[in-house]
Amino acid sequence: MSMIVVSQVLLWITVAVLGVLVAALARQVGVLHERIAPAGALTLHQGVKVGDAAPEMHVKSLSGDAVVIGGARGRSQLIFFLSPDCPICKTLLPVFKSAAAAERGWLDAILASDGDEAAHRRLMMAEGLAGFPYVLSEDLGRRFGVSKLPYAVLIGEDGKIASLGLVNTREHLESLFEAKERGVASFQDFLAKR
Repeated sequence: MSMIVVSQVLLWITVAVLGVLVAALARQVGVLHERIAPAGALTLHQGVKVGDAAPEMHVKSLSGDAVVIGGARGRSQLIFFLSPDCPICKTLLPVFKSAAAAERGWLDAILASDGDEAAHRRLMMAEGLAGFPYVLSEDLGRRFGVSKLPYAVLIGEDGKIASLGLVNTREHLESLFEAKERGVASFQDFLAKR
């Protein structure tokens, strides 16, 4: 009978030690999670900055509709710069479409690029992008300082640039919305101020 008691005591001590180890590991995971901050869209050195008035432009979409970019409109605009030759751009298109649908109550989503119109029309048909204004304008990319793709610019309701940056993942694209909501230039700026 004393062996049973001893074995039970040893088992309970083992369970207690394992509980302490699990709590210590959980704490370490939490510390690591705080140290590794979520990634936001990378803001590159460009001519326009967050808070600047967005250049107002009147352009035509591939479907022939007039599109106004910038200006105080009462709604935000997300301009997603892409290329038919960019594999990352193509993998982000479902994310772009999902974000545009989820945020359609306050956001107008626009696709933008330059180059061969036929290639862009093929991309538009292959990816099901007919529901979005698709603009071809080299001047548009230059005015926003787009040097790498995929790139996105979020213009606020007041016509000012709310956030912008290189977007390679869903998290990068969503960080533009977070930066606008929190009133910071980028997600990195938010983390630095914290």
